[in-house]
Amino acid sequence: MNICVQLLQYTLSGITIGSIYAMVAIGFNIIYNSTGIINFAQGEFVMIGGMTAVYFYKTLHLPLLLSGLGAVFIVTILGMLFERFAIQTLKNPSVITLIIITIAASILMKGAAMFIWGKDTYALPSFSGDTPFKLFGATILPQSLWILGFLLLIVTALSGFFRFTIVGKAMKACAFNRQAARIVGINVNRMVLLSFALSALIGGIAGVIVTPITLAHYDRGALLGLKGFGTAIFGGLGNMGGAVAAGIIIGLLESYSAGLISSGYKDAVALIILLAVLFFRPGGIFARKEEQALKTY
Repeated sequence: MNICVQLLQYTLSGITIGSIYAMVAIGFNIIYNSTGIINFAQGEFVMIGGMTAVYFYKTLHLPLLLSGLGAVFIVTILGMLFERFAIQTLKNPSVITLIIITIAASILMKGAAMFIWGKDTYALPSFSGDTPFKLFGATILPQSLWILGFLLLIVTALSGFFRFTIVGKAMKACAFNRQAARIVGINVNRMVLLSFALSALIGGIAGVIVTPITLAHYDRGALLGLKGFGTAIFGGLGNMGGAVAAGIIIGLLESYSAGLISSGYKDAVALIILLAVLFFRPGGIFARKEEQALKTY
């Protein structure tokens, strides 16, 4: 394989990986835009989505489509219950308190997943088979196209939701000024609940569609959540377009470093980028100020 084909292969792999990070980052951004907090349980939503789909498919023997839909539904309900009983019941909590609660929830979800499914690794079959497509000598799996397609669908749907629907505009109003939103009659608590539901929904979708490639494991969510958080910071918190661009960039850098240097450096790339951005440009490379990210919707 010549160097051009190798670079193309690394590029295709990096775009696939980056699309996964972008979906996780979008989940972070939705909650940040409504509450101003970082939900560190977002990676666990992805993990539970994949593990639940495997349970429905391999244990209950449901069709793959129903297994995926059921898993997404379960994760969405879990996100709503988490907000209702762990977030909304608090009286005027500080942002730090809320963040600590999400970290505790992440630990609890991971422990529950280990108790239910054990420490084994699980897999789902690819949605369209495992025969790769050829592209100028490089190969791309059909499941990678599903990941790219769902990312495009999520971005398009969310853009339309926030720009053209009354509910989406109400969520934006809560993000800018919650007190003013209450004055004009917006149910802020309901908007926050909806943000957690949407975030969990996206996490569940990501978990189902990436499991055929990355496999499912009880400890998978923590690393995905960390990389998704790094992607969200890199693109500017609250900036959906920035999250997509940052995810692709991080995915490409990981793929190139693994292929051209050593696979041992792959997981360190996102952490190095996160530290560099926090040090030199804490608002993200796609926003002049962190607060301006709220306006991108």
